[in-house]
Amino acid sequence: MEDKKSVILVSPSEMVARGLEVVLGDSAEFRVEEIFHDLSRPVEARLRIVDPDIVIIDPTVFDFRSRKEGRGRLADICDSIVIALDVSGLTDDVLRQYDGSVSIYDRPDEVVRKVRSSMESKQTDSIVSDGGELSSREKEILVCVAKGMLNKEIADKLNLSIYTVITHRKNITRKIGIKTVAGLTVYALLNNLIDMNSVQ
Repeated sequence: MEDKKSVILVSPSEMVARGLEVVLGDSAEFRVEEIFHDLSRPVEARLRIVDPDIVIIDPTVFDFRSRKEGRGRLADICDSIVIALDVSGLTDDVLRQYDGSVSIYDRPDEVVRKVRSSMESKQTDSIVSDGGELSSREKEILVCVAKGMLNKEIADKLNLSIYTVITHRKNITRKIGIKTVAGLTVYALLNNLIDMNSVQ
């Protein structure tokens, strides 16, 4: 039997998170590793340590934590599938930032189906790896990543939206098969895109 996919739940409502834990725990596919409802704890550090397959997060967390970058901030931290937990009727603009979404009004079988669908969609994207040449824009973004810049900083520097930067980063990962910032930095160094002095 295939291993269960690890999940971290991030929601200011412990009741909602515990309900979602039960729904996912009843399926044979998912295992909830941790629940974050205390927003004073640093979620980012734990995500780096646990490196879950899936993060299900209430986007209002970013308002609570004063993070304007929202989903883009998570893209800098982990390569997990990130699913929005819709508790208040999120707009389409917000939902498009995520790999999928589930609503507190979904039936349990719908929640499992949506999480599975988000996972399959993301896996299909990564299978389409063509090993192709990076475009000049992708190389620019790779250099910025290697210099330690966050998605928001890259977007500001290159006059792009943060969503465009995230898309380019996904394409870079798909083409060269490297996900981590350290790996991307080494790739940039080995391909003479940057020199050692420009790395922070």
